[in-house]
Amino acid sequence: MLFTSTTWAINKDYRHKLEQSGCTQVSEAQGCDINKSKAENAKAGFVNESSDTTASATSPYAGKWLALSDSGDTVANISIDKNDKVIVNGKSVHATKTDGGLQFKQGMVIYTLQGDRRVKGEDVWRDTDAGTQGKIFKK
Repeated sequence: MLFTSTTWAINKDYRHKLEQSGCTQVSEAQGCDINKSKAENAKAGFVNESSDTTASATSPYAGKWLALSDSGDTVANISIDKNDKVIVNGKSVHATKTDGGLQFKQGMVIYTLQGDRRVKGEDVWRDTDAGTQGKIFKK
C-alpha cells in the first residue's frame, strides 16, 4: 500500500515574505505578489484586511468548528477564541500558525484551518495513525 504524507512546513524567508505581503500560497498562485506590500496587494484585491491581526481584534479562526469523517460522523468538536486558543473535544491543545493557516494536533490527528476565509475546502484533518482524513466545517 502506498501512503502519501502532507507536509506544511515552508522556508522561513518565504513565510516571512508571505506574512509581509499579506499573501497565502494559494493567493500567490492567483497573482498576489509576495514582493509587494500588504497595502499594494490589498489594493489589487488579494488581501482580506479583516483577517489582519492589526486591523481586527478577531481571529479568522475564532468560533466553533466541526471535524467530520467522509461518512458524516463527528471526529471532533473544536472551539477557538479570538486569541487562537484551541480546545478540541474539551481539551486545550497547542496551536501553531503556519503557511497562512492554523495547525494543531490532538493524539495522532492533525487539524489545519486556512487563514484566508475566502479559500474554500482547505480546512482539513488527518489521522496519521489510521491514514484517514476529512473536512472541517465552521458551525
